[in-house]
Amino acid sequence: MIYVSLLDEKTRRLVFYLAMEEYIAHKVDEKDCFFMWQVRPSVLFGRNQLIANEVNLDYCREKGIEIYRRKSGGGCIYADMNNVMSSYITKEDKVSISFSRFLNMVVDVLHRLNIPAEASGRNDILIEGKKVSGNAFYHAAGKSILHGTMLFDTDMENMTNSLTPNTEKLSSKGVQSIRQHIALLKDYTDIGIKEFKEFVKKHLCDEELTLTENDIREIEKIEKEYLSDEFIYGNNPSYNLVKRQRIEDVGIIEVHLELKNNIIKKINLLGDYFLVGDLDNDLLKRLQGAELREDTLQNVVPADLNDVIMNLKKEDFIRLLLQ
Repeated sequence: MIYVSLLDEKTRRLVFYLAMEEYIAHKVDEKDCFFMWQVRPSVLFGRNQLIANEVNLDYCREKGIEIYRRKSGGGCIYADMNNVMSSYITKEDKVSISFSRFLNMVVDVLHRLNIPAEASGRNDILIEGKKVSGNAFYHAAGKSILHGTMLFDTDMENMTNSLTPNTEKLSSKGVQSIRQHIALLKDYTDIGIKEFKEFVKKHLCDEELTLTENDIREIEKIEKEYLSDEFIYGNNPSYNLVKRQRIEDVGIIEVHLELKNNIIKKINLLGDYFLVGDLDNDLLKRLQGAELREDTLQNVVPADLNDVIMNLKKEDFIRLLLQ
């Protein structure tokens, strides 16, 4: 695997590295690429999440914590210079295979450090039952982009105060204290964060590609999209009916509906689910104009809903719409 590096080690905005992933996917014709990065205190929420539901905006403004949206699904995270963020770009386009490969590679490296890590659920890595890494993915340029965070010595006060945890998700995992269910790598290894990054790089990659100044300028052009208020904040939905549920192995799905005479006029899905298909064309447009009743929904909701939202079953989605 090729490690992709920059000409300098200066600290950049979080979204520069998201743009760098895209650039590599489009311009670097290699099977597997990988790089790691660190950022100033930042909150990063998923493509399909509503910022007001996930981020403590007042706290972030007070503390100077930057706020960004990404193009992958999944939940909201906090990152700082004591996180190790990583990106994996692969030509493998099957989500389950890409995810499994990425998580298992990271777990194997942690095992080499005698850290008892294990892949868990749809996107987490745990140490002794505590979460140390969360990961997400999306498709671009015919490739899979997977990225994640590894908690090394993260500022737990900033993490817990900048995020607005969903009470359903917390209660479903029996969480009384976030810190009690979070693992920090510093507690399981004697090496520092710089040495950890070098160890990961050495054991995962056998080649290195350094991007040029021209590459960096092109990445900065892509970065501008991530910096726009329209992309970060989006349009808050104004639908008149909201249905929300946590579905096992799928995540939180929040359905915003505008109905007239029980006919769906508008529909949008928010949440920390993972999108694997074309949400608009394969699902939302099919539901517009449909009556909100079971026999109608059975006809318009595709049977292979797992091809649109990871692990989502047709019957579970219909049940949510009708609750």
